[in-house]
Amino acid sequence: MDATYSVGSHLSGVGVYSRQLLDGLATRHPEAAFVWCYRPHRFARSLSLVVPRQVSRRPLLDSWPPSADLFHGLNQRLPAKRPARTVSTFHDLFVMTADYSTPDFRARFAAQARDAASRSDLVIAVSRFTANQVEELLGVPSSRIRVVPHGVPAREPGPPQSQRARMILTVGAMQKRKNTLRLVEAFERTPPGWKLVLAGATGFESESVLRRIADSPRSRDIERPGYVSAGDLNQLYEQASIFAFPSLDEGFGIPVLEAMAAGAAVLTSHGGALREVAGEAALLVDPLDTGAIAEGLSTLMEVQTLRDQLAAAGYERVRRFTWESAVDQTWNVYQELLAGNERAGT
Repeated sequence: MDATYSVGSHLSGVGVYSRQLLDGLATRHPEAAFVWCYRPHRFARSLSLVVPRQVSRRPLLDSWPPSADLFHGLNQRLPAKRPARTVSTFHDLFVMTADYSTPDFRARFAAQARDAASRSDLVIAVSRFTANQVEELLGVPSSRIRVVPHGVPAREPGPPQSQRARMILTVGAMQKRKNTLRLVEAFERTPPGWKLVLAGATGFESESVLRRIADSPRSRDIERPGYVSAGDLNQLYEQASIFAFPSLDEGFGIPVLEAMAAGAAVLTSHGGALREVAGEAALLVDPLDTGAIAEGLSTLMEVQTLRDQLAAAGYERVRRFTWESAVDQTWNVYQELLAGNERAGT
């Protein structure tokens, strides 16, 4: 398994997925031997981590074909020499669909994605939306794609809406794809007395967002704590009455489930994977329409009964998404491939 992205303290969604899957598979299948592979720039850091007894570690080199029954690329990437059987997880393909990154990064990402798609026996997509993109953009037939959603850790319910701060929270890098600029503009149109908290580091084309915040008539109501630790993020989720996530493109949307699990009322985009993940447990808006975002926020701010209803629906919704289920479904994909039901060894 390519464990590269599980190393570090500031984990992205891919990092969270990697760590949950690595630990979960080792815990639930002590009879299996796992090799956690790290690309050279992360291998040394991995040596400080305590690993389960049946886990060994080694550098992941493109010149080395892993001598294992199966290799799993956890982030749509495979080593140059193809192992005997391969599975790749695809989280999203937003880099290929819009101008959300630099040209160099887009070219490198697209090449790696096409390579992994063409050489994987089976592809795991984290949502039906991403599965459709893998099929349409990369030409992978649906017969080789398995949908295994992300999960969210089980937790105790958060405080009721009546005990929460008049706070709107969003989580994620401040960048074009996350639609932070429109969120700030929408917040400016909402009733006073609330604050907007933007939790996350700066990202691609964040300069325009920072300028807007500085010039905003509501600048005193906008807080930018930057990247926050897991503990601090949990506190923000429990303090926020509203979680706003009007992202333009997500392969899944883990923060939506995290907010629901903590009891916040969620507003998110009406398309793509976010509709698929949120279901009817969120207020869905057009992310390209600043007025619609503002109207949705204002409605939630003014109608506590609606926030109560969404919070209750959110608690029910997250029960469908557990890391235990993701681990078990992934193990089933391995067993299917090892049984020779696909094009293994070709």
